[in-house]
Amino acid sequence: MVRALLAILVVGVLFSCKESDLVDTGLNPFDNGGVERNMIVVMSDLHLGADLSYAECHANLGALEKLLKRIKVAPNVKELVLAGDILDEWFVPATVDTYQGKDQADFVQRIAIANKGVIDAMNSMVREGKILVTYIPGNHDLAITPANVERIFPGINQARDAELGLGRYSPVAIPEMAIEHGHRYNFFCAPDPISNQSVAPGTIMPPGYFYTRIAVLHTIQEPLLPADTVPVVTQNSSGGESQSSLFIYWNVWKKALTTYTLANKFDEKILVTNVNGFAGNYAIKDLLPFQTTAGGVIDVTLFKGIQDTWNERQLLNHVPVRIPLVQAITNAGKASESDYQAKNQYFINSGSDKRMVIFGHSHVPLILASEDFKGQKVVYANTGTWIDDNPLAPSTMSFVVVTPQKADGASQTYLKLYNFENEVVTKMAEDSLRL
Repeated sequence: MVRALLAILVVGVLFSCKESDLVDTGLNPFDNGGVERNMIVVMSDLHLGADLSYAECHANLGALEKLLKRIKVAPNVKELVLAGDILDEWFVPATVDTYQGKDQADFVQRIAIANKGVIDAMNSMVREGKILVTYIPGNHDLAITPANVERIFPGINQARDAELGLGRYSPVAIPEMAIEHGHRYNFFCAPDPISNQSVAPGTIMPPGYFYTRIAVLHTIQEPLLPADTVPVVTQNSSGGESQSSLFIYWNVWKKALTTYTLANKFDEKILVTNVNGFAGNYAIKDLLPFQTTAGGVIDVTLFKGIQDTWNERQLLNHVPVRIPLVQAITNAGKASESDYQAKNQYFINSGSDKRMVIFGHSHVPLILASEDFKGQKVVYANTGTWIDDNPLAPSTMSFVVVTPQKADGASQTYLKLYNFENEVVTKMAEDSLRL
């Protein structure tokens, strides 16, 4: 999530996990009270990076490895779903060559090496075969190819749309449930296969990619004073919705660059790409809407015309219910918009039959019950995140566990939200319904 970008913290310690570590004196979230293997664990937003000096998840890696090993030996767990932002290709300082002159395959391999304990724990589950491990792409790993996921997770189940960068998944046992990352509904984070094709053929990178890289550079530089200021743009009153929305887009960038100040001028080519079709270095001014005359036409260099292609982008990204352009730009940084879109796209959409939905993306863990268009109870959950420091919520290290109902006609399907901070399981919320 683009708002969760101040979380680069201390060097953590990778803990080894002995058999005795698997015994927890507190709550056991992976026990269904019987012998059936039917529980589904959903985690997202691990944000595993190739360089632990700035990766968002570092201090939490030891706890994550322990929890994964605990899941593996849980006799009631049937599936582990990794719901996006697992391998992080976005959280890299703007001035750093992400691939170090090599390619994505090498980058992904470096993630595997830097996070060896966690990757090994996941692969151990995949190899054993008792628990199905399913990978869904998020925005931070939207350009990572299926082949490169398979490269470090051989045999993993990948739940993907036909288009790169998206995945929507319903477990076989619960067709009324949908799990996805949630970024397809976000103007700054949804794949953009339309913009920038003349300069980066085949790219799907949305503007949030550059936003994130600028924010990471800010956290490293921490300049006392910004080296530059955002040039003023004024509303073009005669330009219709296209110009009005581009003015709103400029305001979002202005707020970002005022918050994430840099020690570099905006005309310096500090944005090193060589990722997903981009081959050059770019300046921040290439991203900023501009005017040549006050009150005149607003234009932009990178993502030129992005405000005019939002509906087409939603169509390509299989968004069932169209989100108005101004709403999409204005609310892109709000966690509550992700929660609302779960309801909007699934529950009050008469074309949907889903009654349980799980997203990641927002980094804000929660469970919300409401009613669908038929007046039936429905439940939405957000998995939260595993980054070391979560500025959007008072917790990190959270996950969701789903326990399907039995065939007796009286039991319920449960969604439970847990936390593993300090390596102690705590239940944060739960709800249930009969499907």
